[in-house]
Amino acid sequence: MATVPDNGKTPAQNIDELVERSAGWRGEVLAQCRRTILSVDDGIVEEWKYMGAPVWDRYGTLVVGGVFKAKVKMGFLWGASLADPKGLFNGELGGNQRRSVEFAEGDTVDTEGFADLVREAVRHNAAKKKK
Repeated sequence: MATVPDNGKTPAQNIDELVERSAGWRGEVLAQCRRTILSVDDGIVEEWKYMGAPVWDRYGTLVVGGVFKAKVKMGFLWGASLADPKGLFNGELGGNQRRSVEFAEGDTVDTEGFADLVREAVRHNAAKKKK
């Protein structure tokens, strides 16, 4: 069940507003990633955490979104443990836990590859929960 942030809006409302505020390519990329994430599994829940970031959960945190001046960053909490056959991870590569897919202006979302990463993240979280 989604939590309601202190501002009284649902996580979905906050994410909608972030997409609107991030007009142009940033908003389009975030919206495409969001649609892709939600299409993977009906059990994925949108949250609004970490002082104003969209978060998608299923058996725990899957992806944290961020909109920055020069990029849109989609951080996978357990990305280092996920298979990435299409080589989409291009950020946070030095650590032993997180990985991110970072988009700059002009980049397109490989929806099939991105969906595969989200599926892998759901499987990873489900397996951790069973332990």
